[in-house]
Amino acid sequence: MPSSFMQNYREKHRHPINKLLHTIGIPTIVVSLPLFFFNWRLALALFVGGWVLQFVGHFIEGNQPAFLRNPIYLFIGPLWFLRRVGEALHLLRPEGTERTDAARR
Repeated sequence: MPSSFMQNYREKHRHPINKLLHTIGIPTIVVSLPLFFFNWRLALALFVGGWVLQFVGHFIEGNQPAFLRNPIYLFIGPLWFLRRVGEALHLLRPEGTERTDAARR
């Protein structure tokens, strides 16, 4: 997947409150999807709640959700979340940090 999608996504999600709301909202939406097969009311509440968090985040950030311009961003959001989790667990280096030759030795 082109890194420009992820880079653009990061640029639209700089405000710490927006990041926090997306960090909660994205997994809430993802978890809600399979729950529709078991408890549609709970799933619907989680789904709507997750989207509300994201739209509030974009209101605070002062921009529109990226998926309104290109639906591919509906998939980029969960990848962004997984990347944040990987960085927090030190499984991935933060984007933009390159290892120098000295660090490789």
